[in-house]
Amino acid sequence: MRRRKIIFGIEVVVLLLLAGVLFLYAWINKSMDKMHQNTLNSTEIVINSEVNTKSNLEAMSGTQVIALVGVDSRAKGSELADSMNSDTIILCCIDHDKDEIRMVSVMRDTWMNLAKNKNADYNFSKANAAYNQGGPERMLTMLNTNLDLALTDYVTVNFKALADAIDVLGGLDIEMTNAECIHANNYNQEVSKAQGVEYEAVVYDESQGDDYTEVHHVTGAQAVSYARIRKGGGDDAKRTSRQRIVINLMVEKIKKNPAKIPDILDAVMSNVSTSLSKSEILSIGTNAVTYTMGTSYAYPFELCYGQHVIDALGEDVVIPVTLEENVKELHEYLYPGIPYTVSSTVKEYSDYIANKSGYDEEKIESVLHQGPGSESETQVSGEQ
Repeated sequence: MRRRKIIFGIEVVVLLLLAGVLFLYAWINKSMDKMHQNTLNSTEIVINSEVNTKSNLEAMSGTQVIALVGVDSRAKGSELADSMNSDTIILCCIDHDKDEIRMVSVMRDTWMNLAKNKNADYNFSKANAAYNQGGPERMLTMLNTNLDLALTDYVTVNFKALADAIDVLGGLDIEMTNAECIHANNYNQEVSKAQGVEYEAVVYDESQGDDYTEVHHVTGAQAVSYARIRKGGGDDAKRTSRQRIVINLMVEKIKKNPAKIPDILDAVMSNVSTSLSKSEILSIGTNAVTYTMGTSYAYPFELCYGQHVIDALGEDVVIPVTLEENVKELHEYLYPGIPYTVSSTVKEYSDYIANKSGYDEEKIESVLHQGPGSESETQVSGEQ
């Protein structure tokens, strides 16, 4: 009789656990129904021919790279796949061989060819304009053709989704200077309105100077405002660093409290557009909880911008010096240990940029370095 009671008790526990899992799955599934799943037109996504070979794709298969896009918009659902400038582009690298997640922010002003296919005339402009010119397909084509990638998936969110997710997590602790607090408060008036929350300023010590640093516990709107700081608070390289700091802190907080994931999905999914399926998102979410966060950087790694670039190109843009060397370094970072030679397309674009700007391989030592191995403050460690 005692044995039967024990067996019965185990059965009850198993049934309760199973019921809990099914309930959790149903809740997550219902939340994910709110997102807009966008079926991309694969014929409009271009991959350079040298990259799109069986051997190259197999070599890259251990690492999954997804384009994460943030748009400065109040649109949601299917409207997020419509044309608008992309405020943020991050290459999210999920390394299944090393159980690690790494990130590369593509600086929004990077000078890239935005042409819709290789037969079209050059259309060099700022990287953030590709999404506006042709939606996710044009953005993925830009990244593929200029960086020798084979991207076929993206996730787009507006800043309300990011702010709501941070609020579900209970806010973040971010080390900020007084100057960053001032700039964040300026942005926060607009962000709070878009999120639908009451404006709340980041309180800082006004008796200290602009460079005084302190850890602040911030809300979702305040964290997003911090991530948007650009002019007056550092250039776009520093801005992308702030964005990755926020994402790193979010992932670390989710790891400590994965029970928050269903609530996060419920809060943000109506403000998400993606080419990924539900099962793929759940798999990525699981990896985010279990994988370690590696270092992350801003691209280009070796770059130049300023009045000399404006004089040469007639545009205030960021140029890689050179594109060929930057793409080599990018591949070494995304796909470590895989021998790589740039495609003829990247070589062609690299020569074009060097000829137009005057910055060729001989000028590499005279420009800003912020890639792997550098001491630049744009590096973000996953161990923070």
